[in-house]
Amino acid sequence: MFARLLPPGPRRSGPLLAALLTVTAFCASDVVARSHPFGPRTRSVNDLGNQYLPFHTHLWDLLHGRADGGVLFNWQSGFGASFLPDLATYVSSPFALLVGVFPRDRIDLAVYVITVLKLACAAAAMARLLPALRPGRWWAAGLLGASYALCGWTVSSATYNLMWLDGLIALPLLCLAGEWALAGRRRFLGIHIVAAAWTANFYTAYMATLAAGLVLLLRLWLSGLPGGQRFAAAGRAGLTTVLGMGLAAPLVTVVYFGSAHASPGRFTGFTPVPTQDLLARLLPTTYSFGSPALFVGTTALLLALALPFVRSAPPRVRAGWTLLVAVVTLSMQWGPTQLLWHAFAAPQGSSYRQTFVVCALLVIAAWHTLSYGPPGRRALAAAGALLVLTAAVASRSDLVRPLAWPVLLLAAAGALGGLFLLGRTAGRPPGTRRRNLPAVCAVVLLLGTQVGEATATAAVATRLRLGHMDDYAPWGQRRQQQAEAVAEADGWPRYRTDPGREQTVGNDPLTVGGQGAQYYSSHTSDVLLRSLTALGGGWTSGGRSLQSLDNAVTDAIFSVGARVHSPPDPHQNWFPQDGSAVTVTRQDVPPLVTVRPAAGPSAFGPSPYRNQELLLGTRVYTVPRLTVRTGDGGTPRRAGGDRPGVHLDALPAGTTTDRWPTITARCAAGSEVYLWSPNFAGTARLADAPAGAPTGRFRSDPVSKIAAMQRLGTVPASGLLRVDLSPNRPSTVPDGAVGCLDTARLHTAVERLTATGATEVSVSGGTIRARLPEGSTGTAVVAAPRIAGWRCATGDAPAVPAGQYHGLIAVPLDGTSTRLTCVFRPPGLRLGTAVGGMSLLAVALLGVLAAVRRRRGTGPAVEDGLYKRA
Repeated sequence: MFARLLPPGPRRSGPLLAALLTVTAFCASDVVARSHPFGPRTRSVNDLGNQYLPFHTHLWDLLHGRADGGVLFNWQSGFGASFLPDLATYVSSPFALLVGVFPRDRIDLAVYVITVLKLACAAAAMARLLPALRPGRWWAAGLLGASYALCGWTVSSATYNLMWLDGLIALPLLCLAGEWALAGRRRFLGIHIVAAAWTANFYTAYMATLAAGLVLLLRLWLSGLPGGQRFAAAGRAGLTTVLGMGLAAPLVTVVYFGSAHASPGRFTGFTPVPTQDLLARLLPTTYSFGSPALFVGTTALLLALALPFVRSAPPRVRAGWTLLVAVVTLSMQWGPTQLLWHAFAAPQGSSYRQTFVVCALLVIAAWHTLSYGPPGRRALAAAGALLVLTAAVASRSDLVRPLAWPVLLLAAAGALGGLFLLGRTAGRPPGTRRRNLPAVCAVVLLLGTQVGEATATAAVATRLRLGHMDDYAPWGQRRQQQAEAVAEADGWPRYRTDPGREQTVGNDPLTVGGQGAQYYSSHTSDVLLRSLTALGGGWTSGGRSLQSLDNAVTDAIFSVGARVHSPPDPHQNWFPQDGSAVTVTRQDVPPLVTVRPAAGPSAFGPSPYRNQELLLGTRVYTVPRLTVRTGDGGTPRRAGGDRPGVHLDALPAGTTTDRWPTITARCAAGSEVYLWSPNFAGTARLADAPAGAPTGRFRSDPVSKIAAMQRLGTVPASGLLRVDLSPNRPSTVPDGAVGCLDTARLHTAVERLTATGATEVSVSGGTIRARLPEGSTGTAVVAAPRIAGWRCATGDAPAVPAGQYHGLIAVPLDGTSTRLTCVFRPPGLRLGTAVGGMSLLAVALLGVLAAVRRRRGTGPAVEDGLYKRA
């Protein structure tokens, strides 16, 4: 398809130049920043390390037949999760398939190569679009194509959210499809472009489609066509968009329903940035997470600012493109339109994900300026004055760092100098030395300026990201040891192997293997979040990143028969290293399918210990009365609201252990001690514990994190236990924080569930089959979250939607059937397939009609890119 997009002959030079400039500047920036793969600094910041690299690793496993599950279902994450929404959100881009040709332990390099290729394609696509809007110089198309691909939005946000780069590619291609609709040609290629854009990344494709629609409306207004032909062109564009989206419906619908059943997350209200911050992001080397990165290069910015003053351009062109840039920029600063750009769903994280649309419009405006010839002195003077005014207002922003001024001055000098030299060649006859030499110097100066300031801006963004975002080490010895430990212990589906509580990234099971509770996705199910939280689980990212729960009772409930234990990740430095090695513990657990009494269980309550007992079916914990004291022996004050319990202040650095707050309680000697304190941040350990006793490490904050329950050791022979606490930020300890587990009772409960549970369990993709003992009655419970999409049947009965047993899959038994089958189908897949089928049929019918019209010679004639009467 891309070969058809590139025109033959010299006109390919612009896209090729744009791709070359983009790759050169982007790789040079990583050399300057000493970032992977050109230096020791990791690229895996924030969600790139936590989500996207693990999902690309899982795609590698799928391509090589090594994944637990398939395209529809993922058995490795969250005790079983729908995978098609994740695939459509994170790895449905055609570029993602390139991971399959890299070694599994070099996924970091594969993702970097994919990122570079996407940037090159975005630059080439924009360089292809610009001459289609209006003829111009090929080198200018290459320059502005690179300016678009390396805009501030790209280097600040999209390079570590690499799915968004598909939207960067899609926007110029969708605008190109709009041009074809305007001209009445290449309808089927336009449909395929829309379908590919929405398949690759529906989120940014939605924004790009809105932007392309605005561009088309402006083009229709500027075209001078009669009203009937304008409506016809708009109708062709609308039909192209609808059919293309229809072809992508099988993925789009499952994403929609996956989001509908996902954890709601924790969102903050939209607050527009101050004007000085908005204008600051137009300048090179500025960076922040929460403001729109509008940088497109000083050359493109000067040209866009000069457009209203270019007298050779028609007034409608000057007014139309200038107003469109202004209106779309202002729409980012108003809540209702900001929500519209984000498909009416408030984003969790950066609020300006549509910024690439404004960057594209700035580049298109710059192209229109240059397409009418080099701007004259008056236009350049006006643009320069506006740039100075912009810089003056932006200087009041904290986002402008000292480095920005020398880079801006050099870039402005290079851009103005290059445009001035270019303008001096305008009146000279072509082919002469007096014209060619200044023109070559001007082009070299403009290209060098673009590459230089883009390199500096990208390098600064790469370095500053590491300063304020979590980052993660690439594949190394730690993960290799974890993967080997998981592979050696793996017994799926007889039991699960959890890769461990001490996680490396938020999706450890996808990277090192196993089948654990860990799961970080935009589609983390709400039922899984509520169930694990009620059982004492922890999470981050507002409830979308669930953590492993190292607890003997929950391991029995979810059939975790092997568990990996690792030291804290040294790359994070959240807690001091304890010198331990990667180890594996095993325990006897029931099968994945167990049989419970028919009577419905009681509802979950506030105590995770009692909630675990409800799912287990046996009382195994003692929850003692607690006494909490501050470091000086006083009674801490109580806290209320959504963080109830006793309040503890953060300890000053260097506080000795005898000044730590304590919890005291009494339990049976030899029982296991667990501490549940979701709003505690710091460490906890049993006083006078023997060497090798575990230290509980808790991470929480008031907004986005709660800490998981932790095992602290065993109760001493005296029965009196004391827990020493070292809070590193203000924390609360709830009532009923300590639970003492009777391991003998737990062992008895496991034996009972094993004796009455399934005698045989097999798993294939999204299907689980179990054979139950003869005469089983009550309820069969599958140790997997009851997310939407499960249908189950016993014996030869028809499948019906699965029931729920405290968030787990439940199927009633009648005492006669010994076979249980549960099948998963992602919600929305049937609807999406039907819509996709109808769209495909409509495209086929259009193809037949087009062929008939061509044979009859009644097709439209095309001239100069606009639809004309034959």
